[in-house]
Amino acid sequence: MSLLSARTVDYRIDRIPILDGIDFHVDSGELIGLIGPNGAGKSSLLRLLTGITIPDRGEVYLDDVPLSKISAQQRARSLGYLVQGAEAHWPFSVEKVVGLGRLPYQKWWQRPGREDQLKIEQAMKKTETLAYRNRIVTTLSGGEQTLVMLARIFATENQLILADEPVAALDPYHQLHVMEVLRSHADGARAAIVVLHDLGLAARFCDRLYLLRHGRLHCAGAVGEVLTREHIAEVYGVDSRIVEDEGGVSFTSLSRISDQHP
Repeated sequence: MSLLSARTVDYRIDRIPILDGIDFHVDSGELIGLIGPNGAGKSSLLRLLTGITIPDRGEVYLDDVPLSKISAQQRARSLGYLVQGAEAHWPFSVEKVVGLGRLPYQKWWQRPGREDQLKIEQAMKKTETLAYRNRIVTTLSGGEQTLVMLARIFATENQLILADEPVAALDPYHQLHVMEVLRSHADGARAAIVVLHDLGLAARFCDRLYLLRHGRLHCAGAVGEVLTREHIAEVYGVDSRIVEDEGGVSFTSLSRISDQHP
């Protein structure tokens, strides 16, 4: 039984197909990468998997139960969603924003207890945001705010994290750090799904990849099965060098294919 799955889901906006017949699953212990060019439907698929948007056809399942039948509180405890370009819009301290991740476990009248505070502290350490715990979050850079919003998710201790381009605003050090903590989260009984444009990071950290094109699933499978020169040329319109060795799969883009556009 998969931790989370989508079965033949379609999604339309103003009758325009955004996703068409997508099948998807993630199992415990997996870090899944959603890849594809701009407009391929990656973010739309991620929102369907969280239950934020509803498919026009098909169903999303959490532990084999339709997501539509699971309470909002249980979904909040099970699924952590990091939006693309995640930023805070509240003039709160970093520690208070991270503490919002404990809300699914509290009554409206409760204050954070000792266990909650411990989880908040651990989340800030994991994301290296502890140093600015007392800063007002809106004064931080975009990349720093992304790390804070990721810490809020870790404070919730979700079984499954869904992150939409979590490294886009980060420097190389923090890109690797975020991918490492997501990889660590996915070990054991938990899992993570991440939208990525950096195919090198996808090759290095992900267990399996789903390659989308024009709202359809072009292919899915192990990294070496998806990141082939042929698939990259067909979907991205880019000639590339793919090297597979004991260290995994590495990717280098060489040039655009001038007569082809994704």
